[in-house]
Amino acid sequence: MSQPMQDRVARAMAHLKAAEEAAASARAELDAASVTARSTDRSVRVSVGAKGELTGLEFLDGKYRTMAAAQLSAAVLEAANSARAEMARRVVATLDPITRMTSRGAAPERMGVDWESVFGTLLGETAVDRGPSAMSRLRDEIVDDEDTPAVPSRAARPTDDGRHDRQEGV
Repeated sequence: MSQPMQDRVARAMAHLKAAEEAAASARAELDAASVTARSTDRSVRVSVGAKGELTGLEFLDGKYRTMAAAQLSAAVLEAANSARAEMARRVVATLDPITRMTSRGAAPERMGVDWESVFGTLLGETAVDRGPSAMSRLRDEIVDDEDTPAVPSRAARPTDDGRHDRQEGV
């Protein structure tokens, strides 16, 4: 082999070794990674691992005892989705530079991984300027429903002679 070819092979091997070391380091970092998030009503705390798997679920301050089932499930889902979204951002931040490595250095933008196709809407869940999420709207609707007094199916109404008559739907 000619000297220029040997130099190119040596550079390529050095780059490959650097990429392997970066990948091993990223894997070790992500294997140990965990993200914890709370629901906005602070009733639930959820932890997730690097693959988005649920690793912990805590009900805080006994608030779950007074919550309706739908409200509690909305709080759990909100906290879980928030933690998963933050973990997705961490995975992207850790792996994206590695996925862009080529034998010539940093790859053009189009050669990286399409993280939106991998994580879907999760990456958008952590955007700073986002509006209310579907989960927060659901939670707000549940809270609004609980604040509105329920109308009993039969209500007592006074009659002309002072007695109480029970009528449907009043």
